[in-house]
Amino acid sequence: MLWSRLFIPTLRETPAEAEVVSHQLLLRAGYIRQLSAGIYNYLYLAQRSLLKITGIIRQEMDAIGAQELLLPALNPAEVWQESGRWDVMGDNMFRLKDRFGRDLCLGMTHEEIMTALARGEVRSYKQLPQIWYQIQTKFRDEPRPKSGLLRVRQFIMKDSYSFDLAPAGLDDSYEKHRVAYCRIFDRCGLEYVTVDAHSGAMGGSQSQEFMVATEAGEDYTVICRPTGYAANLEKAVSRPVPPTVPDPDGALAPEKVHTPGAKTIEQVAEFLKLPQTSLMKTLVLMADEKPVIAVLRGDHQLSETKFQTAAGCTEFRPAHPEEMRQILGADAGSLGPVGVKNVRILTDIALQDRKNMVCGANLDDYHLLNVTPGEDFAPEFHDLRQVAPGDTELESGLPLEILKTVEIGHIFKLGYKYSHSMGLNVLNHEGVETPVIMGSYGIGVERILCAAVELFADQNGITLPAAIAPFEVVITPVKSSDESLQTAARALYDELKALGVDVLLDDRDLSPGVKFKDADLIGIPFRVNVGKKLVDGKVEVVNRRTRESADVAVTEAARLLAAQIAAAKQ
Repeated sequence: MLWSRLFIPTLRETPAEAEVVSHQLLLRAGYIRQLSAGIYNYLYLAQRSLLKITGIIRQEMDAIGAQELLLPALNPAEVWQESGRWDVMGDNMFRLKDRFGRDLCLGMTHEEIMTALARGEVRSYKQLPQIWYQIQTKFRDEPRPKSGLLRVRQFIMKDSYSFDLAPAGLDDSYEKHRVAYCRIFDRCGLEYVTVDAHSGAMGGSQSQEFMVATEAGEDYTVICRPTGYAANLEKAVSRPVPPTVPDPDGALAPEKVHTPGAKTIEQVAEFLKLPQTSLMKTLVLMADEKPVIAVLRGDHQLSETKFQTAAGCTEFRPAHPEEMRQILGADAGSLGPVGVKNVRILTDIALQDRKNMVCGANLDDYHLLNVTPGEDFAPEFHDLRQVAPGDTELESGLPLEILKTVEIGHIFKLGYKYSHSMGLNVLNHEGVETPVIMGSYGIGVERILCAAVELFADQNGITLPAAIAPFEVVITPVKSSDESLQTAARALYDELKALGVDVLLDDRDLSPGVKFKDADLIGIPFRVNVGKKLVDGKVEVVNRRTRESADVAVTEAARLLAAQIAAAKQ
């Protein structure tokens, strides 16, 4: 390709609306342009990189026996209603009506559609196992699209689905995908970690996320480097920091104390001259519109995911002020579990074996001293808290780290969730109708590109891995008017093309400095400068990421570059 003929609209200044590194650089390097909030045009460079990513995905999916399909992005409401997710997805789903008033939606994911297809075609165990996948545009009505391509309303996803007769088959399909995903992300040149995760609205018994650590991330991952423990913050478990001071001894009776104006944990702790670790916070939530109380140590935060699991509810919300007063008789800031009847009290396990603590008295501006879980109220103990800085791993006691991360892939053991709700059954070996067990597996294609930019960017621009860079080599004649340089550059260009190298010839009539800056900005892994050293039969080869350069014989340059690129892509 000749640079002069391509549409690569680079920018010298960073657009004001771009906050994270990947958004800034993808705009400046001419990869993308925004059409509206959360909707982007993918320009020539982006499309080349995305096609390389999807090519790697296809190779690895095909290698595990997966079959590529393409299903409609426009879905009838009925299949989503069958699974029960039509209402669960809420405002995140784009909904519309056709001219006859029938409800439709734009697909966010395709569990329902794949299940409906299998239900109509797969009748016998002899047709199993099956793995079907697609690479398709998905839609999600994000309330606050931001961070460029990391949180958008329209995106490309590889989603695949496995169908097996028995749990052992699902285990095999799940492991095949895990290995394939590691291969995909390795080949894309990413540094990532695999973590235990919560299945959320997808459902199922087990899931894992593939996460890339970056400050642009909106997820949090908890890791212990020495042991290899890794989990999404939603699911992570830990040993909390011990209480700052020991609990008072003795079988003390609850004592009411006036705490005027002290509403927050911080205010109550300061008023009573106690650390927050000696207090209990009480939260009132409506789980499937039924009240449930959550009790945690004063300095801990509720994990919404863990609460939802413990409560066994489909959805939940904080109770409204009038609901709190109706249930407990007081306003927020004075609530507690003592004396509560006919309401579940989910209590974090960090409060097990604690005694003589402080909680709200269910009377405005009053708190209770000397409250002991299990004696003064009836707790259901569950792990409800988020892991916090300073926590240690449960088993080893070693320190945990909390990292900001971006999710690039997620695999789920769906189990029988969709088979049961949508009637996906086959005849087993005995001729008995048996539900099919399923798995679901997703990869965010654009997120791979963004994660690579976030990981490897430097002060000069993008430094993409060779496997997913829009071009692998750029040849730059340093003087446009020198015919000998142009001739040598063209010959090297033709030689690299013949070797299968994805090469760009910068034939623009611009200064060398401008050409070098543009090449650095768009992230081509290798640059060949054809300049004054050509009289000695040499060209300069520059590694974009390391900034190392070497003078190479022009007769050997193509072969050496092809070998380096091949090695970098393995």
